[in-house]
Amino acid sequence: MKANRLLSILMLLQAHGRLTAGAIARALEVSERTVLRDIDQLSAAGVPLWGERGHQGGFQLQPGWTTQLTGMTGDEANALWLAGLPGPATALGLGEAAASARLKLMASVPAPWRDNAAVVAERLHIDPLDWYRVSDTPAFLREAAQAVWSGRRLRVDYASWRGPSQRDLDPLGLVLKAGAWYLAARETGQAEVRTYRLASVRSLTVLGSGFRRPRRFDLARYWQASSARFEAGLRPLEALVLVSPRGMGWLEHTRSRFTEAAVVPGGQVPAGWRCVVWPLESVEHGARQILGYGAEVEVLEPAALRAEIAAQAEAIRARHALPRGETP
Repeated sequence: MKANRLLSILMLLQAHGRLTAGAIARALEVSERTVLRDIDQLSAAGVPLWGERGHQGGFQLQPGWTTQLTGMTGDEANALWLAGLPGPATALGLGEAAASARLKLMASVPAPWRDNAAVVAERLHIDPLDWYRVSDTPAFLREAAQAVWSGRRLRVDYASWRGPSQRDLDPLGLVLKAGAWYLAARETGQAEVRTYRLASVRSLTVLGSGFRRPRRFDLARYWQASSARFEAGLRPLEALVLVSPRGMGWLEHTRSRFTEAAVVPGGQVPAGWRCVVWPLESVEHGARQILGYGAEVEVLEPAALRAEIAAQAEAIRARHALPRGETP
């Protein structure tokens, strides 16, 4: 375990150049004191590394020095074999590079692990798209990716819900979410990082100027926090709904978010039914969504949602009423 940690520290320093003890500790999920002890042991073993104090300080290896201790375990080989999705790699213009990397990976691991990794690849396929969805491959994905890789500013014509606008952006990262590509970027001169859907970019120019990447920006952490804020703002309405056993099966199948209600008005729930709190975008949108469950649900609160469902149901009944004299 300790040997793996020491090797991991070397790999981190080799990959990032300079890191603080805190950054290494967070990456390895250990204490800073443990990292400092490990650094002392690596230095005593002859590894040429040193540390500097101050805001810009940290630990680093001697320039040009690398370790050859890069052997992988079987589980690591399997994980890397599965890490690259061929669809996104091709969309980014890296399809051939991904295929070449897979071959090199297979050639670099011992034969028993190589055979096992091939079995995993043959028997597990990852499809990132949900059902009844098409992939979203934006017109300027490869140009945006190149700007992200090279740290170049972008000028885009962007069509948001507020209307079209031209923006200069510092691109910090790309995210593929359920078949749609997003760009995490700052408007030039601004500190706030925002999310832009690449399919909404109408034109894109890679500018000659570069930018300074935020030192502590973590794409995965940013996306997690941004997604949580987006979902909370997208569905601010909470409806209290009675759901039949059949309706509950439908609701769970859609993977919609809901929670069990702590309190039921009147305290009466039909046998087998459940009372849930159902987050919805708005009264109108929620009514359309809940109508799809027919008589298998009943909205208790809010009253405005009940009224909207009743009004839409009456409009549907009127629209589909049989002409006079006809029978079903």
